[in-house]
Amino acid sequence: MRETTPIFAALSESIRQERPVALATMLEGPDVGSKLLVADATVLGSLGSSGLDRVVERDMRGELAAGRTGIRRYGPDGEARATDVEIFIESFAPPPQMVIFGAVDFTAALARVSKFLGYRVTVCDARPIFATTQRFPMADRVEVDWPDRLLDEIGESLGPRDAVAVLTHDAKFDVPAITSALETHVGYIGVMGSRRTHDERTERLREAGVDDAGLGRLRSPIGLDLGGRTPEETAISIVAEIIGLRTGRTLPALRDTAGPIHR
Repeated sequence: MRETTPIFAALSESIRQERPVALATMLEGPDVGSKLLVADATVLGSLGSSGLDRVVERDMRGELAAGRTGIRRYGPDGEARATDVEIFIESFAPPPQMVIFGAVDFTAALARVSKFLGYRVTVCDARPIFATTQRFPMADRVEVDWPDRLLDEIGESLGPRDAVAVLTHDAKFDVPAITSALETHVGYIGVMGSRRTHDERTERLREAGVDDAGLGRLRSPIGLDLGGRTPEETAISIVAEIIGLRTGRTLPALRDTAGPIHR
């Protein structure tokens, strides 16, 4: 078995700094107990074969992006559809991020539900009288800023597990929030508003240069068609839509239905 002290030291440091890191351990195969660690550009250790290392590293990065842990099987040199080698891939991912633009009535409810589900919550609004820690004590971060400037700072950290919710109805705020979010790899972009508001917003987004592919990433009207009316019910419909998209379930999203949102 190879020396694992540097691997465990790097693993411990990455977890301490809340940096994404994945660890692969061979459970069955020619070198049981061998390990491979992947953290950003760092790769440590070996599973005994360069071909196997290459394929497992690729899969580790995919599992890490999704925040998944599980067992995979390969051939001795990473061959697909083989079961000679069993590898346990552990993902140590930081909490997913929920970035909420707009300090409105629905924001506190969505922040509370998101915290309950384990998200690191950021609330952003350019109006200092509304964006306060007193109004949103459950948020990890409250920023008085414009959305494009905040996303310039944190955009690179957003990935498939993260979410952006735009809860405003102000063109000078929601258009830069949406266009900046579309420049990231965030997995969910939800935008609040009626179907009429969405149609008017779509025209402004097209004028801002957003194409059909970008518009297709937007979940608007936001949330599932649960018939919710209160901020808390609306927040549940939003996070339920996020969960459904992550798990690949086909659910009644408001975006994909017709008629009034509230009956």
